[in-house]
Amino acid sequence: MPSESLRWETLEALKNSPKGKLKYSPDWLENGEDILAGCIEVSSLSPLSGQILKRLSPRPLLKTRSLSSCVRDTSPEISEDLAAGASVPISPRQISSPTSPPPVSIHAEEDEQKAEEIKEDSVVSPVASSPPAISVLSPRATQMAGCIRMCEQKHKAKAKAELSLRQEQQERLVATAANCEAEQLKRYEELMELKQRQEYQSMRDMLEKETQESLGRQEKLREEHRHRMKILNLRLREAEQQRLREAELERQRQVEGRERHRAINAIQEEVLQLNQLLQPRPSTLTDPALDHTPYITRGNQLCSQVSEVVPASADGQFPSVEDLTVAERALQEMRSLVRNLQDEVAQAAERKRKEQEEEEGKKKRHEELKAQQEEQKKTAARSAKEKAKKEGLQTGADESTLKWYNALQDAASQCAQAFDELSKAKDTQTKKLKMELQKAATTPVSQIANISGAPLKEAFEKIDKLLSSRPVTSAGKTVSTSQHPQGLEFVSYKLAEKFVKQGEEEVASNHSAAFPIAAVASGIWELHPNIGELILAHLHKKCPYAVPHYPPMESGTSVEDYQKILGYRVDDSKVEGQDSFLKRMSGMIRLYAAIIQMRWPYTGKQGPHPHGLNHGWRWLAQILNMEPLADITATILFDFLEVCGNALMKLYRGQFWKLILLIYEEYFPRY
Repeated sequence: MPSESLRWETLEALKNSPKGKLKYSPDWLENGEDILAGCIEVSSLSPLSGQILKRLSPRPLLKTRSLSSCVRDTSPEISEDLAAGASVPISPRQISSPTSPPPVSIHAEEDEQKAEEIKEDSVVSPVASSPPAISVLSPRATQMAGCIRMCEQKHKAKAKAELSLRQEQQERLVATAANCEAEQLKRYEELMELKQRQEYQSMRDMLEKETQESLGRQEKLREEHRHRMKILNLRLREAEQQRLREAELERQRQVEGRERHRAINAIQEEVLQLNQLLQPRPSTLTDPALDHTPYITRGNQLCSQVSEVVPASADGQFPSVEDLTVAERALQEMRSLVRNLQDEVAQAAERKRKEQEEEEGKKKRHEELKAQQEEQKKTAARSAKEKAKKEGLQTGADESTLKWYNALQDAASQCAQAFDELSKAKDTQTKKLKMELQKAATTPVSQIANISGAPLKEAFEKIDKLLSSRPVTSAGKTVSTSQHPQGLEFVSYKLAEKFVKQGEEEVASNHSAAFPIAAVASGIWELHPNIGELILAHLHKKCPYAVPHYPPMESGTSVEDYQKILGYRVDDSKVEGQDSFLKRMSGMIRLYAAIIQMRWPYTGKQGPHPHGLNHGWRWLAQILNMEPLADITATILFDFLEVCGNALMKLYRGQFWKLILLIYEEYFPRY
């Protein structure tokens, strides 16, 4: 506030005044000095007191007191005069009092109160009716009061001048700003009006342009539509004609397919009826010279061949011409089997009739001739068997071969039972270990195809380490068969199964993959013989023709189970197609033929092959001693000779060429 700022200026002026610089000692009374010794002086008025007296308001004159009485009197009357605005010197007792404030501040407050009272008096009563009261002050105080008043007037005049100047400047700035704003507003309105006119013009031009373009597009679309309609009409006519042609072809195909279907059904019915005729009659069961087993086995095989094409036609597909040809050929062979059996039955009946007649004649002779007749009967039976053997080939494997086959299957079953606990484990840790072991065993075998050199050697070493119970890294994890008591049996079984599966799948589609797979398999076989036995067991189970063995159909065995025994895949009562079956058998026979002639090139052993070419010669001789089967015998014989025929020729030389001549002159004509 202005009054506060002036008050502080007044206090600053009083502080710098001569009285404000006076120094008082609190020890004056104790020292016995007179405090007012230097203050008693003759009162005199200041030259500026006239101006101060002019502005004082009219007040009653103070009572005339002497300087000494004024100084020393501390009555209430003096206090009232001080409150009314009189200027009375301060009593020395009040100055020397230890509880009173410093003298400088007291005088400053009195001077400020006096100045305010003078100002109030001048405002309230500018014109005095009585003479002004004379303030009895010291000359210095009067001079200071005058200076204060002049300073106040000077500051007020200066403030009024600055305020008027600032008001004028502010009015000029406001007027200038208002004019500028008015001009800018006018220009802005003109600019906005111009922009609106331009936008309106551009919008109108754009609308006209879009209208022209839309008309052009519409015309172009009409032309394209007419052109497309013409093309669609042409395509519709062509599609209709094509549909009619396809419908006619489909009708003809269905008619032909139904005819073939009916023909195959009739053939199957006749084959089944003829197969019933192959069954032994009660009257011939006691005849030791008549053996129906070869005829029954071959009849069951022919029934299986015919039944392969029937499920496909039952699913809505019609049999092909090749299927009909196969069925007709099976029917003809079945008829020949029935005729041969009937001839043999007739011969047996004739022999039996003759024997009965001879027995009736012998009964009339002496009992001594009975032994001789028995001997003649045995001789006749042996001759009949030899004659039957000369007339046809074997329909099954030799006794020694079957014994070897059964021993391998028993070994595989025992190995599977050995890790039964690991395969049926329920806890998560054992299941995880089983999966890691299986992956470590099968992954290297899966990677063998057409590789050679270092990658092939690396795969072999991984398998060898795993079978030797050493740690192997697979899929970033280290596993070993020693982590579980049944780990080695499990890995051996799965490894042998994977080798055979590679032949069934990989070699069947890629014939050249047989040799690298066979090289690794023979090397593992040489180091770990039990793996070779398991490979043979899995191979014989999936491909009995690698024994060779034509399993007969036993009594009580269903057709589906018998087809599984023969090597066919049966899924949901649907038998595998003949082409797929022959392809798989071909892959496994090729793998077997490659194993018997291949050896691991990086081994240091010089001993004989664990399963060498002598087994190949045995297999070839046995397959030629058995009655050929349609499709399968020709397929496996061709694949076997193509893979290892050269090796057999180098080893057996002239004997091998005799075998080839036998195939050409005697075996082929039996088809």
